Amino acid sequence: MDYKKYIAEKLQVEGVSSEEIYQAIALPPNTEMGDYALPCFKFAKVLRKSPVMIAESLKESFVTDEVVSEVSAVNGYLNFKINKGGFVSATLDKIFAEGDRFGASTVGAGKTVCIDYSSINIAKPFHIGHLSTTVLGGALYRILNFLGYKAVGINHLGDYGTQFGKLISAYKRWGDKTAIEEGGIRALNELYVRFHKEAEEHPEYEDEARAYFKKIEQGDEECLALFHWFKELTLKDVQKIYEMLDIRFDSYAGESFYSDKMQPIVDELKEKNLLVESRGAQVVDLEEYGMTPCIILKSDGSSLYATRDMAAAQYRKNTYDFDKCLYVVAYQQNLHFKQFFKVLELMGKEWAKDLVHVAYGMVSLEEGTMSTRKGNVVFLEDVINKCIEKAYTIIDQKNPNLENKEEVAKKVGVGAVIFGALYNNKIKDIVFSYDKVLNFDGETSVYVQYTCARASSVLQKAGERNGYTVPELSTVEIDLVKAIAELPETVKAAAEKYEPSYIARYAVDVAQKFNKFYFDCKILAAEDENTKNFRLALTAATLQSLKNAFALLGIGIPDKM
Repeated sequence: MDYKKYIAEKLQVEGVSSEEIYQAIALPPNTEMGDYALPCFKFAKVLRKSPVMIAESLKESFVTDEVVSEVSAVNGYLNFKINKGGFVSATLDKIFAEGDRFGASTVGAGKTVCIDYSSINIAKPFHIGHLSTTVLGGALYRILNFLGYKAVGINHLGDYGTQFGKLISAYKRWGDKTAIEEGGIRALNELYVRFHKEAEEHPEYEDEARAYFKKIEQGDEECLALFHWFKELTLKDVQKIYEMLDIRFDSYAGESFYSDKMQPIVDELKEKNLLVESRGAQVVDLEEYGMTPCIILKSDGSSLYATRDMAAAQYRKNTYDFDKCLYVVAYQQNLHFKQFFKVLELMGKEWAKDLVHVAYGMVSLEEGTMSTRKGNVVFLEDVINKCIEKAYTIIDQKNPNLENKEEVAKKVGVGAVIFGALYNNKIKDIVFSYDKVLNFDGETSVYVQYTCARASSVLQKAGERNGYTVPELSTVEIDLVKAIAELPETVKAAAEKYEPSYIARYAVDVAQKFNKFYFDCKILAAEDENTKNFRLALTAATLQSLKNAFALLGIGIPDKM
């Protein structure tokens, strides 16, 4: 049962809908006061009464029943106590009935959401800076699908620009086909770095690079073949990382895909008299909206990111007819998205309001910043492999006889990388620390995974479980059930706010409450058979809810650790 919904529909507040009441109901900080609380402060203006009077009045009119056993009014809050036995029984029954689908819903049925994420650059390193967009986008993709939406994952490849001319110039001058085939993206990156070093002494190389890129645009056979080869090598390399992180896409349409789709956008801007000339460039003036001009065409007639992004947005609307189109891109690009969203709005695109920039903070290692041109980048693959190696060392020390240590270490190491990027609010900058993300006792994925292994061990030792009736419950048991029951609401909130950290924090909270239950309540050695069976059921329900939460984040759960 959705207890918040049940309470909201029973309450009658003049001028306030049951949906508004539902949204206002929260969990009180002190569970002794109640299981749910309605702050009445926001109704004071509508009802022209003090929150204390409103709470008292609502308390008098609310009739308790077999679901809500007690109602109290305290300092402007209306507190509700749920019939504990019924609540616990209904929650566990729901989890066992729904299994892997516990937390899912059909709220998004019939709606399509495009998600532009990861969006790696061809022939450039897939580095630590790509971590957030990749795992955040991947989590949103899973969450939205889980809620019934049709999510369309788009890898908007950076496969357009002078850097490809630079690579062709570098390859033709210093490259070796066999070495590039064997070295993949790292070998291409070495050529790119070398080009920039050599171009400092030979500025004419930059002109040569621009000429090669123009040849790509003009369809030169040799240059196009090299461009496609670079792209193929890059995608082959990055696919290994996507598989490790459980990331998938429905489209790899990159910037070059839109090269023939920009002219209609430019033509429409001209028709609607939105383009003005500024220092030879064609721009849309956004001064009255508090923004600098949005450059559509440079003085030499070439396009920019904004032009290509507008063409991509139009193509996505035509192709997928999205209800929302999300762009999972770092907050440094805030202005870019505000600009091109506004230009589309000025063009009369009614759907421009459905474009959302899901901004996130930067990820750096404790060692410091990076630069692709200078070559001091940290490959994401190296970060993941280092986490797996460190996880293996820790597991080998803690449990040397564990079977499948390599497989467990992979789940732990990869999970630590993903969770490290998703645990905090997405807008915060992250300094990635191997020691912190692999801490067995901290607010980490390892802590949650170890908790799940503990629960699995208890269930394995118990063998077959029998039925039960809900016994007299301790506060610890009630707190655990209440925490587990929050998964459906947590998943919905994570989707609404584009914030997978809600699910990561849910998992840590449930794990902490389970460990308290594990130490405070005897499970296998319970005082009677019925209590034992109930506690085993609670253990199994906890494990199921944590597996579901972690599956949405893209993190595996080992059976043993």
